[in-house]
Amino acid sequence: MPSRSPFSLLPLTLPGLLLSGCQTQPAPPEPPADPIEIVQLADSRQQIRATVMAAPPDLREEAAVMGYTADGALVHIRRGTNHLTCLADRPGDDRFQVACYHDSLETYMARGRALRSEGISGPDNLQIRHEEIDAGTLQMPSTPATVYTLGGPAEIHDPTTGAVEEDRGSRVYAVYIAYATEEDTGLSTTPPTPGGPWIMRPGTPSSHIMVVPPKPAPPEAR
Repeated sequence: MPSRSPFSLLPLTLPGLLLSGCQTQPAPPEPPADPIEIVQLADSRQQIRATVMAAPPDLREEAAVMGYTADGALVHIRRGTNHLTCLADRPGDDRFQVACYHDSLETYMARGRALRSEGISGPDNLQIRHEEIDAGTLQMPSTPATVYTLGGPAEIHDPTTGAVEEDRGSRVYAVYIAYATEEDTGLSTTPPTPGGPWIMRPGTPSSHIMVVPPKPAPPEAR
């Protein structure tokens, strides 16, 4: 019997195995596109500076900001990297009002804005949202979520620079806890002392704890 070369014992598919080992792995899937489009406005810097004043100082730098275009459209002007969204002052009236809220409240806040754009405001706006939350078609956060607001007469705000005379404004804090009651929280429905916490709309989908700090004394009275 003729001798067999040891190489003849190698499988015929060896070239295929070598080639398959050299093949590159499939590329990982691309992350989903960010659905938020950031719009650069001529006064984005000024709007951002004024708007984030509603938030606590340590949360301002990373908060998302929504501002208004020259024709009154609400757009995203800064992407956030924390859990807050801040809403700029709506131009066209004699008040300055900015707010920042936890991202989990976005659907509730956005629905309120949508209804106002349809001419539905005040108690009717709130009632519709309550009905939708009760029906399960509008989401409210399942854990407490905070809103910070800063407001005052229009003259406390300089739109050309974004500066805000904070001492002349008023702050209001609200912690939303859907359906919370006086019994759940141990809170009264009226402020116990100036600046003390109380519960508003107890037992409703938009129940929230209110804190209204006393306004700072004018400089001349200090």
